[in-house]
Amino acid sequence: MIERAKQVKLMIFDVDGVMTDGGLYYTDAGEELKAFNSLDGHGLKMLKNSGVKLAIITGRNSRLVEHRARNLGIDFLHQGAHDKLQTFQKLLAEAGVSAEECGYMGDDVIDLPVMRRVHFAVAVPAAPELVQQHAHYVTGRQGGHGAVREVCELIMASQGTLDAALAPYLA
Repeated sequence: MIERAKQVKLMIFDVDGVMTDGGLYYTDAGEELKAFNSLDGHGLKMLKNSGVKLAIITGRNSRLVEHRARNLGIDFLHQGAHDKLQTFQKLLAEAGVSAEECGYMGDDVIDLPVMRRVHFAVAVPAAPELVQQHAHYVTGRQGGHGAVREVCELIMASQGTLDAALAPYLA
């Protein structure tokens, strides 16, 4: 698993159930709300600063996700991706990487086509058993509660960049 994480040049994330707790919240006016974890956000920023490109592939469309991606400096955002494999193949060309240089973090069967093709597949504990069986790593933390941060730090540790990322906070 560490060897797989060491190869990651592009880390791709699903949103609902990975970057959030998976709940779908709506106001009376029909506006969608999502809760993102600030620890995850800082982990994403550290991972990007370490040289790993970041992407989101999600089946839903949400301006909230667009704002979050922009705030975090996510390199590639693909929403409304009902065929995640087709979107992934386009992303490879867009990012200039191979599937062997990619990681993907998902939580449901819709994520399996991509998880089965990347070099480093990650699932959250709430993912169905079938999804966990196809993951190289299952996080200890739940989606929306630090799972993304856990994976970011794992990748940085495997690539030897975590200590440098944390050093400014220990000075």
